[in-house]
Amino acid sequence: MALSVFDLFSIGIGPSSSHTVGPMRAAVMFATGLHDDGLLEATVTVKAELFGSLGATGHGHGSDKAVILGLLGEHPETVEPDDVTERVAAVRQTHRLALLGRHEVAFDPAEDLVMHRRRSLPFHPNGMQLSALDAAGVVLRSRTYYSVGGGFVVDEAAAGADRITTDQTVLPYPYRTGVELLEQCNRLGGSISDVMLANELSWRSTDHVHESLLHIWQVMQDCVERGCLREGTLPGGLKVRRRARELTAPGRPGAPCSRRRGSHHAHGGEHGRALGRPPL
Repeated sequence: MALSVFDLFSIGIGPSSSHTVGPMRAAVMFATGLHDDGLLEATVTVKAELFGSLGATGHGHGSDKAVILGLLGEHPETVEPDDVTERVAAVRQTHRLALLGRHEVAFDPAEDLVMHRRRSLPFHPNGMQLSALDAAGVVLRSRTYYSVGGGFVVDEAAAGADRITTDQTVLPYPYRTGVELLEQCNRLGGSISDVMLANELSWRSTDHVHESLLHIWQVMQDCVERGCLREGTLPGGLKVRRRARELTAPGRPGAPCSRRRGSHHAHGGEHGRALGRPPL
């Protein structure tokens, strides 16, 4: 199996890749499918059900908010963190939701977004079902999705043991253990980073690799810095007090964060994903 560094490091809203990123991706996949198959205009309401771990811990992980944002057409990599609270609140207050931002339907999260705390679906604990209904209450489409970790999502169409397929790209310097990695370094006559770059070039150009890595690094930096500038409590129901700002106050010994101020797209705080966008 070939694994890219970009399989390991991805940008997405937090706090959880499986409970936040995955549900958002599943919801936007569902809404996009309605549009692509000409079912969007006939849809009058949408219903979402979360099962297993998503249902049991979804509120704390922002899974419900992630589903709403996904139905609105947002993606975890590009959703604007500062707009999340206001947009989700608007849906809760109006009981209306614009699928993909273009077709308004009835959607009351209190009734149409159900968290099943004690029910699970057969394939994976992180299961969810999304349904679109017409004016007569007839189900136009119903899909089951599984958030299998790392932000990856599969649906019921990929049945059986082959739901997740591995990348079969042949790498120039493959390895499975640390010893084999060092052997490949000797073979190349370079460092570990040289081996990694040579393998990455199996998928993308050198410029693409460098640009993408620098983007990830910048998001990580912005995430840390934004967390250091915020006060109050962390998102979620635990009411955890933010401590980074006081720990990194000017003059405090060992303060690791810079104090630059500006516009930051990513946000982490103590509870965000390492590469992340803010927790919902």
